[in-house]
Amino acid sequence: MSIRTANEADLPRLIELMAQLRPDEPEAEDPSCVEDYARVLARMTAQGQSVLVAEDDGRIAGALVLAIVENMVVDEAARGKRLGEALIEQAIVEAQRAGCYKLSLTSNKRRTEAHRFYERLGFVQTHEAFRIDL
Repeated sequence: MSIRTANEADLPRLIELMAQLRPDEPEAEDPSCVEDYARVLARMTAQGQSVLVAEDDGRIAGALVLAIVENMVVDEAARGKRLGEALIEQAIVEAQRAGCYKLSLTSNKRRTEAHRFYERLGFVQTHEAFRIDL
């Protein structure tokens, strides 16, 4: 297993993984829009955010967006291999290196297994999250 920063070549696989976060919304992540995702990745990088990927046997099996941890996903077929834990640990290292004083994340209320995972890693639920889709 290895953890690294994502690059543009990773986008098709990242799009596949992000779709697993919203299985009830098949149109949520459109693989035909790689160029749109490339622009978003470039903008995020310019703003100091990063996307980390976990590779297992040479294939991207997990990812997270580092700023506020969001869209963390590990492929259903690769769960149980501690890839998610490795992603979070690396996110903590990078956040500390950047001088951050905390690391926050959001998780859908329906993802109760993910909540137990985050709590096991030391995260504490402190807020209710709100958003508006534009």
